[in-house]
Amino acid sequence: MMASYKFPEHVKQWVCLTCGYNMIGEMPDVCPFCGATHDHFMTWEEVENAYRVTSHPVNDGVSQLLSVPKLGLEHAAYRIETESGGVWIDSPSAFNRELSPVQAILFTHHHFLGACNQYRRLWNAEVRLHELDAKHRLVTLFAIDRRFSDDYVAFGIEAYHVGGHTPGFTVYIYREVLFICDYVFLSDSGMQFNPFGPKKDTLKQAGLIFEIVKHKALKTVCGYNYVAHFADWLPGFERLALNR
Repeated sequence: MMASYKFPEHVKQWVCLTCGYNMIGEMPDVCPFCGATHDHFMTWEEVENAYRVTSHPVNDGVSQLLSVPKLGLEHAAYRIETESGGVWIDSPSAFNRELSPVQAILFTHHHFLGACNQYRRLWNAEVRLHELDAKHRLVTLFAIDRRFSDDYVAFGIEAYHVGGHTPGFTVYIYREVLFICDYVFLSDSGMQFNPFGPKKDTLKQAGLIFEIVKHKALKTVCGYNYVAHFADWLPGFERLALNR
């Protein structure tokens, strides 16, 4: 049975079909994230009817969430089954009210807020984002319950602020899984840093990520559009991080 949900009538919300960014309020002429024109937007209700957020197992405690059909750039979100209940790393762009509730939504950075405001309202979920990214203009209309500034552990999940791609970029580790989001891209030609951000800072802070993960007993890496074996992923990341 679908959960009862009613979005406030005075608040409008639009979804960019090019990048998946959710726009709260009056429809802008162009998407403030990717610049797509308004003829590439749908209302959140239309998106809910047209897209299904589907779950794909990563291991016994982690699953990848993707929209079917693919919604724009389609960043993946991840669900972790912790002892305290479900937790998301980042949020799907599409709102589907029949998804299983989570206790909290932890963000790697402010680019992938998705429909978190609607999920937060539906489930009373706590939303966490680093304070440096929470200051960004794109975050203004999204409710952030906890703005953190230091590394922390919650729900058995380790959070490490690394910066680089964005000032507040945060990577997460849960047991044997690293959540790296879009810090690096994988393609047929190999691994590369995310080019949409400050190149110098991205390279510099990659060294910090390498120092965090190199001695941990990790098995899996969850990226924004891929899941990889850590043993295969680490050598490529090391070459990038150490500028070899």
